[in-house]
Amino acid sequence: MAAKKISAKARAAARKQRDKWKNKRWFTIRAPRHPWNFRRIGETLGETDEQIIGRIYEMTQQEFSGDFTKMHVILRFKVSETVGQDALTTFVGHSHQSDHTRRQIRRYRGKIDDVVDVVTTDGYLIRMKPLIITERRCQTSVKQAIRAKSAEIIRASASKSNYSKLQEAMLNGDLENEIRNAVKAIYPCKNVVIRKSQLLQSGVVTDKGPTLDEIHAEEARQDAEMKAKKAAAIASAQEDEGSNLLAAAEAMESISEKGNAPAATEDNDDSEEEPAEVAAESSDEVEESESSGGDSEADLMKLKKDELVEKAKEAGVATSGTKADIVARLLE
Repeated sequence: MAAKKISAKARAAARKQRDKWKNKRWFTIRAPRHPWNFRRIGETLGETDEQIIGRIYEMTQQEFSGDFTKMHVILRFKVSETVGQDALTTFVGHSHQSDHTRRQIRRYRGKIDDVVDVVTTDGYLIRMKPLIITERRCQTSVKQAIRAKSAEIIRASASKSNYSKLQEAMLNGDLENEIRNAVKAIYPCKNVVIRKSQLLQSGVVTDKGPTLDEIHAEEARQDAEMKAKKAAAIASAQEDEGSNLLAAAEAMESISEKGNAPAATEDNDDSEEEPAEVAAESSDEVEESESSGGDSEADLMKLKKDELVEKAKEAGVATSGTKADIVARLLE
């Protein structure tokens, strides 16, 4: 009896667990307003808005921008608020995959790591971790000089940029190129990257960029254009298929008409003349074969000249000339 009660409770709990999924709905994850323009980057499932807020969504920069050379860069977005079915996010940092970083480090090369905290003009506090690989091993004093120079450039760039501009500089390689050009005078470098960034404190949210309603209207317009293009493509394909079927049907009809033509046109003049011509040609061939003793031109050419001469004497024709001349006389 106890076993039955336990199983009944288990079944009730299972039904209750399945019913929770009915209350859940899909949210569209969107990148920040600036500089990403509320771009759709994914979807997540949740029952309430409170469950969605705070979630971290990761994706590669290749998936975001289509740049194949950035397939090792991981972007991190955190859901900050929800508007209807849209989950709006904040860019909280990026990182390079560890295997890609390990491949950059080789024997007889120098590795320079650093941690730099910067504040942008709009009050965002970001922690950035540059990584510099020198072409050969270098002294500690050289590493310190390179580390100090790279930190100076990073702080100077952040002090005159807002958070969105700093994101663009980090991800498109402008900041890395600026560091590389500055430190190559100290020591030749193999690679310079910002291997990781992390948002420590948020600042003033900018109002630049299109609104969410404008983005929805633009997406609806694009969806309508895509549906229209698909409908036009399907219609043209159906028309082409219909025309091909019509042409095939016409061809079959013409073939059937040709097949039935002799039975329908027995009184045609051409049909009567052809047998007469064929009969005339066959009678000429018979006469030629009879005149040459039943031998064709090919058979006569196989004979020796002496034999041809004997046949010419029997037929009463001249025997002078070549074999071809004698055969021609025999066939006349």
